[in-house]
Amino acid sequence: MLQKLRQWIRKLSFPISLLLMGVLFFTWTDNWQVYTDPLRELYNRGVQLAGGARMGHTSEPGQQDGTVSGDTVPEGTEDPTGESQTPAAGETSADTQTETMTTEEPQPIEPSEELPKEVVYHTVDDSYFDDAVFIGDSRTVGMYEYGGLEETSTFYASTGLTIYKMFDSKIVAVPGQKKKITVEEALSEKQFAKIYLMIGINEMGTGTVESFMKAYGEAVQHLQQLQPDAVIYLQAIMKVTTERSGQGDYITNEGIEARNEEIAKLADDEKIYYLDVNPLICDETGGMVASYTYDGVHLKARYIPIWLDFLKEHAVE
Repeated sequence: MLQKLRQWIRKLSFPISLLLMGVLFFTWTDNWQVYTDPLRELYNRGVQLAGGARMGHTSEPGQQDGTVSGDTVPEGTEDPTGESQTPAAGETSADTQTETMTTEEPQPIEPSEELPKEVVYHTVDDSYFDDAVFIGDSRTVGMYEYGGLEETSTFYASTGLTIYKMFDSKIVAVPGQKKKITVEEALSEKQFAKIYLMIGINEMGTGTVESFMKAYGEAVQHLQQLQPDAVIYLQAIMKVTTERSGQGDYITNEGIEARNEEIAKLADDEKIYYLDVNPLICDETGGMVASYTYDGVHLKARYIPIWLDFLKEHAVE
């Protein structure tokens, strides 16, 4: 009996060791953040399948009730255009509608009520930033250290700053004192004409695009409350190098692009503007130029002027 037990222990020792190593690896690298969404989706799918079975519905393997794979749309659902695929009572089907549609006169296409407003940007010098505040993470710290604006502009920036803690972080030094105050307190005490915000790279491994944008949108609204007369420049999150994006963790250029697309939607081109420096610092692969960075994420000091010159060329009166 004892000999059989030893044999079983020897057989199971390798897979158990492998399992423990896997758990330690995933916990150490990203605390399982990359894998929680697929597991949650798998769990939700199982709940839906179980609910459908109790109600007498059946689904194909790998499908949820009401959805199908491929481009087909099930009856009774809406296609991407928003039109029902199942005729309602008193309506004709698509086949019988064909003859009717051909006999109707074509309807004229009405022009859109309002054309998109074209923003007119101006080129300015360093003095334009005298009454500006730059808020952001370590990348904005780089602008403070190497942009040449540290003597005239105001910077509320700190390495590791996130949109979730932006107003609560005590990162603003009080002149003549050793203490620091929060960004909330600092913005309540002094008014600015321009606000430059770049933040988002540290939040890539937390939550989703939707949860990030909820916090981001609320932050912009709060900035408007604290600084009602300021023009707000929402800066796109800088991309990382293609090599850094392909490492397999949560920082990817695809994720950055998804967030930037949503950030751009917050601009009204009246008091809030969206600025994207990425085309000037990225190569043909879509990632940051490798020679522009020392770690795949942050610009080298000598390339900060590319960013600053872009801001100078995209200023509003």
